[in-house]
Amino acid sequence: METFDYQDLLRWIKNQAQELGFAELRVTDLDVSEALPYLQEWLEKGHHGDMNYMSQHAYLRADPQKILPQALRVISLRMNYLPQDRFLEAMDWRQAEWERIHQPESAVISVYARGRDYHKVLRARLQTLAKKIEERISTLNYRVAVDSVPLMEVEFARKSGLAWRGKHTLALHREAGSMFFLGEILIDVPLPVDTPISDHCGECQACIDICPTKAITGPYQLDARRCISYLTIEHRGSIPVEMRELIGNRIYGCDDCQLICPWNKFASPSQLGDFIERNQLGKLSLLEIFSWTKVDFDQKMQGSAIYRIGYPQFMRNVAIGLGNVLRHPDTPITAKEPVRSTLRRQYEQIDTLVDEHIEWALGD
Repeated sequence: METFDYQDLLRWIKNQAQELGFAELRVTDLDVSEALPYLQEWLEKGHHGDMNYMSQHAYLRADPQKILPQALRVISLRMNYLPQDRFLEAMDWRQAEWERIHQPESAVISVYARGRDYHKVLRARLQTLAKKIEERISTLNYRVAVDSVPLMEVEFARKSGLAWRGKHTLALHREAGSMFFLGEILIDVPLPVDTPISDHCGECQACIDICPTKAITGPYQLDARRCISYLTIEHRGSIPVEMRELIGNRIYGCDDCQLICPWNKFASPSQLGDFIERNQLGKLSLLEIFSWTKVDFDQKMQGSAIYRIGYPQFMRNVAIGLGNVLRHPDTPITAKEPVRSTLRRQYEQIDTLVDEHIEWALGD
């Protein structure tokens, strides 16, 4: 039987993770009992909306050994994603993002989605790390997880001391804010566990106050049904009419609660080129995007997280943005006619879902 100095092994694993572009690695056990009552209450209130997989897979989230029966530990990792180009081109990248949000004609895409699909980046690097560990431990059993695997990743990050849970429910770190992805490796090796860190949100509730749709209903409470990220990404059908004006020009995700968070002034740029902006996704206008054909969308979004939602749903979001250009008090009358003509030109060209939102945009 193989024997190991687990402290030495952990130091080696951390070095390997750093070489693969991870900013930090910590370890925790499998117990999530402290978080389960909150998950159950959230599900009972229906705050998960159409994300039925949350309720269907709740039993898996409650017990990681249902995912990997041999599991003893969770390796929790953090990978920064703030693009180097965005960080370097603006003295204050957060202010630059606010300026785009306040330009009605600008197409605002969440920062994390402007580069390569993070699922692919993290999964590949987590798999490489797991294989490296397997080279040291030939009998290793493991399971790599990004957010498509039903694990309570923020809870594991909290338990391991990798982050604390902010009042917006996202993971927060003193040296990275919230501009990072989480990934996990379930393993059957009894590595030494780390300890949680303290919560540093204090009395601040800037994220609660700034939320355009009031989706953050209280500290650590999120009603996904009102969240712009949920509405523009997870929700497949018609956007509730009462939500449309609140969405503004945000066509994929929403960063408002992150931009206002004081801890994100410490966010560090990613060292990976994967997250550098592609296809001008941080600079395009709503009109430019709404002129895309499906071929354009497929070509430009290939390899992007945005590709997952598909052309009709993406254009549904853009139609709402253009409707809000027409409704914005600062939009000159001369700028409204190109918007109307573009909307009319795309009517009956994509599908009925988009047509419904075009009709709303035009006020028909």
